[in-house]
Amino acid sequence: MFIIGLTGGIASGKSTVAGILKDLGAIIIDTDRVAREVVAPGRPAYREIVAAFGPRVLRPDGQLDRPALARIIFNDATARELLNAITHPRIRELVQKRLEDLRRANPEAIVVIEAPLLFEAGMEGMVDAVWAVTAPTPVRLKRLMARDKLSLAEAESRLRAQGEETARLRRATRVIPTGGDLEATRASVRAAWQELQRHLADDPEPGGAPWV
Repeated sequence: MFIIGLTGGIASGKSTVAGILKDLGAIIIDTDRVAREVVAPGRPAYREIVAAFGPRVLRPDGQLDRPALARIIFNDATARELLNAITHPRIRELVQKRLEDLRRANPEAIVVIEAPLLFEAGMEGMVDAVWAVTAPTPVRLKRLMARDKLSLAEAESRLRAQGEETARLRRATRVIPTGGDLEATRASVRAAWQELQRHLADDPEPGGAPWV
């Protein structure tokens, strides 16, 4: 099994790239979906989040109010670190279990862990290659404002909260640009996929070529 860590800043185009990879045959583990399981009502992380942030982060039905929680953590670095300390270990644990299940069920699979905070969550050790998705800041701001109905100031604040992406790109084994149109993104992803397929055909042992 070959595991790709797919990372990138907010609104960089990770989900689009993950969708293309799924169409090409990859199995996707979306850490945002995993996080939703981790913080479901009744789970330990849910109880810790409510204890730490209070009822202001709850909807009337008892579910976490994710937009309210996002507003808090994107404007308070201490709160963001606290939330990460609660959720990241549990996300890693559940992702590791999914990988173990997949390794037993489909040992020849190519698995993509879609994780915006791949490095911050300490998951880089789980993967054989890191593909970083990137787009110019104006493009990301436009996407974020449209997707989350944010003002320009709010969108800029969220980008700043994730820090400079230069370090993330330096640590990646491959960079996927998404600043152009969708067909250009598809072409970039297909080229990376085909190169990976050639590598795996020549050297099926993960880790043989850190550039893939």
